[in-house]
Amino acid sequence: MLKSLMAATAKEALEQELEEKENEKKKYLEDKTPPLHTSCMSIAELKALCEELHAKIDVVDEERYDIEAKVLHNTREIKDLNIKVVDLRGKFKRPSLRRVRVSADAILRSLLGSKHKVSLDLRANLKSVKKEDTEKEKTVEVSDWRKNVEAMSGMEGRKKMFDAAMGQNQ
Repeated sequence: MLKSLMAATAKEALEQELEEKENEKKKYLEDKTPPLHTSCMSIAELKALCEELHAKIDVVDEERYDIEAKVLHNTREIKDLNIKVVDLRGKFKRPSLRRVRVSADAILRSLLGSKHKVSLDLRANLKSVKKEDTEKEKTVEVSDWRKNVEAMSGMEGRKKMFDAAMGQNQ
């Protein structure tokens, strides 16, 4: 439905454009060609007028022919050049583009030029973490759970765990 509406509006626009061109052509001809009053002319004057009009028509026809010849020549030349372009595209194989890694400093140098010495050392701005601190946290008492299985079993074992947890919280 949308395509048919678009086609209908395009058709209306085309018809309107053709009417406008026709009206412009009529206005141009009315402005450029004065009306002929042949009723009061003699036969000799009419013959002279006809010869004059024929001479003007011949000049216009020659100009039209020259322009048509130039247009044909140019269209042939355009076609030939298009064929050459297509041939050249086929001859040269385009290389596949590869992703290039460029540092931030290189990008800034290319954008700002070599005059500006701007450094983007992003690693210097990062927080540093000491490895010793993380190793100490990891070495918290890790014992084998199998050693105390019998000692922690039953109610006495649970009481010991409860007392140990209460002792750590205080």
